[in-house]
Amino acid sequence: MALAPHPVALTIAGSDSGGGAGIQADLRAFRDFGVHGCSAITAITAQNPHGVRAIQAAEPEILRAQLEAVAEDFALGAVKTGMLLNERLIAEVANFRRTLPAVPWVIDPVMIATSGARLLEPAAIRRMEADLLPTATVITPNIPEAVALLGESAAPADVEAMHALAIRLTERLQVAVLLKGGHFAEAPALDLLVQPGCAPIELREERVQAPLTTHGTGCALAAAIAANLALGQPLLAAIREAKRYIVHLLSHTQSAGRAAVYAQAPFQPGSRS
Repeated sequence: MALAPHPVALTIAGSDSGGGAGIQADLRAFRDFGVHGCSAITAITAQNPHGVRAIQAAEPEILRAQLEAVAEDFALGAVKTGMLLNERLIAEVANFRRTLPAVPWVIDPVMIATSGARLLEPAAIRRMEADLLPTATVITPNIPEAVALLGESAAPADVEAMHALAIRLTERLQVAVLLKGGHFAEAPALDLLVQPGCAPIELREERVQAPLTTHGTGCALAAAIAANLALGQPLLAAIREAKRYIVHLLSHTQSAGRAAVYAQAPFQPGSRS
């Protein structure tokens, strides 16, 4: 009896020298769900949890070569994108997207690091909106990213305004939007899923109190969604499981010098224990 193919997911993102975010966080999430992780690196960063010191973009040709090499040999079950940095790299990713029309894509529209470093050039925002975001299975902006994509200036002040923001973005792009509510001090923590033509779904998990770090949780969430889509989960189930995974990470932080990291605590997919 032939075995089913091993699930595979691809991350297209930047490398984090501190190991907490970007490609490193994505591959960790894929592994924790039992999914083989492939990667295409868009940029090298010099960073640690306290800030980004330098960024060097990959040339479009090497990004294209990475993508072609992976697609040639691996049966991709899902793709996740993170830091794409500039228009030329976005164009390569958009071209690659067109070669995989049936594969689910989770697009994390990474724009600005928590430390304030810009991870997407201003001119690239509109290119991403025009060429890539409308092709997503789901996009996972935080509140500042959603505000920037809509060209607005004021962040929502309450949950009702957050609903309205997510609905406006969904209607504009005509794709599912998972609006992350980490910038609200809500307890439990609230994210909001809006799919075209559907009512918003509030997704709540108990907020982890005083974790030593939250670095890279946005990357890990999007990667965990992609891993679950690669495993054949429907979108809502994939998001619920990914949110549970983030709670697990935040519940197992430990000191590592001046920085803090996510401990190597076993995660049990599909279990509430």
